[in-house]
Amino acid sequence: MTLQEFFYENDTVAIAFSGGVDSAYLLYAAIQYAKKVKAYYVKAAFQPQFELDDALRLVKELNADVTVIELDVLSDPVITSNPANRCYYCKQKIFGSILAHAKADGFEVLLDGTNASDDADDRPGMKALQEMNVLSPLRLCNLTKSEIRRLSKEAGLFTWDKPAYACLATRIPTGQIIDAESLIRTEEAEKYMFSLGFTDFRVRTIGNTAKIQVTDKDFPLVMSNREVILEHLKKYYSSVCLDLEVRS
Repeated sequence: MTLQEFFYENDTVAIAFSGGVDSAYLLYAAIQYAKKVKAYYVKAAFQPQFELDDALRLVKELNADVTVIELDVLSDPVITSNPANRCYYCKQKIFGSILAHAKADGFEVLLDGTNASDDADDRPGMKALQEMNVLSPLRLCNLTKSEIRRLSKEAGLFTWDKPAYACLATRIPTGQIIDAESLIRTEEAEKYMFSLGFTDFRVRTIGNTAKIQVTDKDFPLVMSNREVILEHLKKYYSSVCLDLEVRS
């Protein structure tokens, strides 16, 4: 099946839109092939501001219809307790909210950007999507991440080379309570690292310690900026360490 064939069969669709590589291309393709499309972006404490900025930029460039939904994920004690399957409960809450808004707008089919490279066995959130009958056209059409990047570049989407960026909650280890303060300091720390030229990295939390993870090519960049990184991150953390196991 091709995306064109998919949208011929599903010509009126709502899209769970994050502003990332996959959902950006999915929105682009839907606009090309479907009759009616609307995007829904959930603004929650788990998403940094730049994700919303990127989403709105792309929506403007594509002249797409979008609704931004504000959702208080921190009001759910199951989510904030941060169990091993937190993503399942988080997806239930986020996609449940999108479904409610989409149905109120007259949409019965909801899509997400899961692609053929994503490992369903390693993502508890996918179980929630399956239970809510959310369709994943990129996966159904066997489009991998690299293929989506290539097609996005050909389409002129600025998101084509955007690094993967999991939600802020993934920086906090399982079992450690997720609160607004932890998320804010993570966002501030990573925003600063972006400003230094890092793109593929994470600033994870261990208690009150920041653990920086980078790719092997960025180790020299860490060391050349060691003092300013320490000075800035210690505004939010009691200590800062570098993970010697590089990001792959």
